[in-house]
Amino acid sequence: MASDSPNKEAILCAARAFVREEASKHSDGHDWSHIERVTTLAGRLARHMGADLFVCELAALLHDVPDEKLNDSLEAGMAKLHAWLDTQLLDSTTRESVVNIISTISYAGGQRDAVDSLEAQVVQDADRLDALGAIGIARTFAFSGARGREMYDPSLPPREQMTREEYRNGRSTTINHFYEKLFKLKDLMNTSYGKELAKQRHEYMVQFVEQFKQEWAGTDR
Repeated sequence: MASDSPNKEAILCAARAFVREEASKHSDGHDWSHIERVTTLAGRLARHMGADLFVCELAALLHDVPDEKLNDSLEAGMAKLHAWLDTQLLDSTTRESVVNIISTISYAGGQRDAVDSLEAQVVQDADRLDALGAIGIARTFAFSGARGREMYDPSLPPREQMTREEYRNGRSTTINHFYEKLFKLKDLMNTSYGKELAKQRHEYMVQFVEQFKQEWAGTDR
């Protein structure tokens, strides 16, 4: 925990209270437990990579606040984020860093440019790690169930290229999401430590999808 200053600790405590209330509205894999895991992972990665621990933890805590999937629009989500930041005694440089991280780390159909700061790389890796492995599988099915998305349709192939709008709103299946996003994340990790953690989680997901398809077709042994 970043606690080298009473003010920083107070800000992190306030962020936890704010985000816990916000996250209580969601049961689609973007709940408080997701925020806790991403913040813990961001702390581990920050320490390992020598990044600013306070900036990474604060950005990790707040990263889902403006998510367009969880708000009426991205603009409404960003307004909510800025309204909360206005209540905190943050210097302008730290605030700008946190907002920049949150604004640039989402996958968005793979259409984003690479993030440019070590802190952004750390938080992006932490968020992506929570989309991988056993937790990633569980979150994917939770999100798909909440959105009414079907589990699998062998006649509907994964999409190769998508615009941001197609990624958000086009027809797909839960299993296709592994090919359209999750299987790509291992090779998109930024930090050496993130890549190391992602490899095992990736392999677990590959085995799961192979087993799922065999059971679906009734060809498992």
